[in-house]
Amino acid sequence: MEGLKVAEANLTVYVHPSKSNRVPEAILRELSHHLFKFNESFDGVLLAYGINGLDQNAKILPGVHPYFAVKLKADLLLFYPKPDMLLEGKVVKLTQESIHVIVLGFSAAIITAENIRHEFKYKTKRGEEQFVSRSHKRHVIKAGAVIRFIVKSFDEEILHIFGSLIPTHTGSIHWLDRKSEDVSVHDSSTKKRKDKDDGQFPEHGGKEAFSPSDHSNVKKSKKHRIKNQ
Repeated sequence: MEGLKVAEANLTVYVHPSKSNRVPEAILRELSHHLFKFNESFDGVLLAYGINGLDQNAKILPGVHPYFAVKLKADLLLFYPKPDMLLEGKVVKLTQESIHVIVLGFSAAIITAENIRHEFKYKTKRGEEQFVSRSHKRHVIKAGAVIRFIVKSFDEEILHIFGSLIPTHTGSIHWLDRKSEDVSVHDSSTKKRKDKDDGQFPEHGGKEAFSPSDHSNVKKSKKHRIKNQ
């Protein structure tokens, strides 16, 4: 899935003097406050972090509250959905007008009717709402299905994604992956059959070709056998 990246960052964390004897704990707590929030400095939503290095020389900041600054290096896992990126998510609700999806367990996404390609037809089967492909009956989108869709826009404040199922390479991941496997198997079988056919039929329609000299040798061999008898 697109929209995920790992970034190396040089950070400065400000720690209260009361936490001076528990600096690592204070740093982890401070970083945890930024989890699952969009950060302009990181240009993404912080999903996880790992500290690689910690500067032992903290800088005291003058002022009414004398915090001290601790510099550190960290690896950050960021979620940064951009327009036209491919994302994957689980369908949690489906209506005739929209498909509601959860991405990575925390970010909500919605795909409205005008962004669902006409191939899909809304129907209710045994009380269950579905979008079923008119071209491929097994291509079904329903609650609980995992789908692949295109990002149209991303609301950074509420972490809400507006998506699209217009492109043909979007839809149910189960069906898309199965279709891809079928195409690969078909291409492989076609190639093997072609290679076999090319090896089975050489020149002259598959019959072994003899040159005039070969034919003469056959006659001479026959005469030689008769003479020896």
